[in-house]
Amino acid sequence: MLQETEQRAPAPRAETDRLALIQEVIEEIRPNLKRDGGDCVLVNVEGAKVFVKLTGACVFCKLASATMEGIQAKLIERLGEFVRLVPVAGPTAPIKVAQ
Repeated sequence: MLQETEQRAPAPRAETDRLALIQEVIEEIRPNLKRDGGDCVLVNVEGAKVFVKLTGACVFCKLASATMEGIQAKLIERLGEFVRLVPVAGPTAPIKVAQ
């Protein structure tokens, strides 16, 4: 039994909810990237690491690192926890998020 001075830690967010929120953030950003001929897809999530693949014009864009920093900042803001956005190169399959 908890004493009055103890507080319960917040319940951890269900992994599926967390994954859906990460996908939602990326989906919000994709139209802007597509407008410039690029794209970003979620590849995998492993703990605090979020793996994404930039495609199209984003691959060789000088602002790709700024784009990645912006996506990471938005993820941190929405999740309320630190995550590291990791770019992935080569052929990959996007992650499937159940909705």
